Amino acid sequence: MEFFRRLYELLRHLGEDEKWRAMIEYIGSPTLYAILFGIVFAETGLVVTPFLPGDSLLFALGAMGARDIGINLPLATVLVMIAAIAGDAVNYWIGYKLGPAVFRNEDDEWEQPPPGAAGGVDYQTPRKKRSWKSRLLNKKHLLRAQEFYEKYGGKTIILARFVPVVRTFAPFVAGVGRMNFFRFWLFNIAGGVAWVLICVTAGYFLGSIPFVKKNFELVIVMIVVISVLPMVVELWQARRSAKRGGNVIVEGTTVGETTRS
Repeated sequence: MEFFRRLYELLRHLGEDEKWRAMIEYIGSPTLYAILFGIVFAETGLVVTPFLPGDSLLFALGAMGARDIGINLPLATVLVMIAAIAGDAVNYWIGYKLGPAVFRNEDDEWEQPPPGAAGGVDYQTPRKKRSWKSRLLNKKHLLRAQEFYEKYGGKTIILARFVPVVRTFAPFVAGVGRMNFFRFWLFNIAGGVAWVLICVTAGYFLGSIPFVKKNFELVIVMIVVISVLPMVVELWQARRSAKRGGNVIVEGTTVGETTRS
């Protein structure tokens, strides 16, 4: 229990040198590297753990690597790169093997369209209490990643690295869609290396700036907000388009009724 308490405290206070030092003293540097590997691997490789820290953890790793707290930054960076690439590969394999079967029964838990009505399942309105499986394997997240994938094509594997939640589901969608394995690996390696290097390097050079050190948690929140911003914009635009479509239908119906009268 002590280990999990310390890990929880570290993840809550990524910018505090004391938390990192305390963790290193408690478990040692090699074990800490294994934990970082595991977190990045799970965040990118398992569709049930999109809530784990990604960008913020890598930024904090770079910041701590610039300070003398016992972290071998080159080694840690290579390890989390491998974790990010391996995680996406496993996620792709899961999507490839399981495919739509993972979500086959989930449609029954959402509001269905009336018989003969246009449109599909309403993934905004559950019609009954959702199961734990439905909550973990959220089809709304899958569809969001699929829309992102359709818009940007194979580059999604690279671009999605910088978008939380989409980052977790993009390789899964690529597997479901049977994306060419060799092509996937090219995008996977390029995206994994770029994501880790950019986040760690940013932390290394910016993490020692007095303002950043003093307001580290605020900076982490800003990083998360900036990462999520593209997804928020896409969602807002989608809702506006849907609203416009609804207005057009209402106007068309009104015009039709006026003409008949």
